[in-house]
Amino acid sequence: MNPGTRTITVGIDGSRASLDAADWAAREAGRRRLPLRLLHASPRPHVPVRVPDVDVPAGRTRSPLDRAAIQLSYAHPALDIVARGAERAAVPALIEAAAVSQTLVLGSRGHTDHTGAAGFPAGSVALAVAAGAERPVVLVPAGELPGDERVPVPAGASPSAAAYRPVVLGLGLERPADQLIGHAFDTAAVRGAPLHVVHAWTPLTRDDATSAAVRPVTRPTRRTPGGTPWPASCGRGAAGSRTRRSRSRSSTDAPATTS
Repeated sequence: MNPGTRTITVGIDGSRASLDAADWAAREAGRRRLPLRLLHASPRPHVPVRVPDVDVPAGRTRSPLDRAAIQLSYAHPALDIVARGAERAAVPALIEAAAVSQTLVLGSRGHTDHTGAAGFPAGSVALAVAAGAERPVVLVPAGELPGDERVPVPAGASPSAAAYRPVVLGLGLERPADQLIGHAFDTAAVRGAPLHVVHAWTPLTRDDATSAAVRPVTRPTRRTPGGTPWPASCGRGAAGSRTRRSRSRSSTDAPATTS
């Protein structure tokens, strides 16, 4: 991996979802032992801030970026946090940031996401960035809590001792997805969590079968970050995986994704 991508970046706009995303990103940076970068895109200039030594001049109101940096520095004192502003529109600024980050983290909806479909889990900015970025993008819903990524524990037990929920990789076979497969294995490994691989397809109808030529399908060979062919690694190691196939009514032409 390019050394320049060894950072976790989170988009900040002051919304509830962006602050919850920042907390998730801080936990992920701690798990991976990486620095955390806070990014706020705005037409107005913003002075880069390094925490915990935050110095706000007299008469100046702290921005959402300043407040997020201070809160995270108190909650995660061992974390290396840098807050920066970008004088440009949110979508291109975030896509550019994703290209130089290991992972970009966003709230599923921000202050400016008023054009998304009602009830849709992600807003227009989040969807545009996820579609345009070439590196992993995590969308965190408002209200996400640390315990949500772990399995339930009995009453009286410590939530921090609970196992992590499985990492799920949606795998399409139409396009290469080596980087995404490697990211899924790595994400499962840092959590000590199982990796579930799901492939869905649309069944052919009788008319489709008679009108289209059926070509033999060769089994793709992918390799884990350690070099072992990944189909053979299922169920082994810290990130042992399970594979499940399911039929779907929707197309599976999209590249693989993780959640």
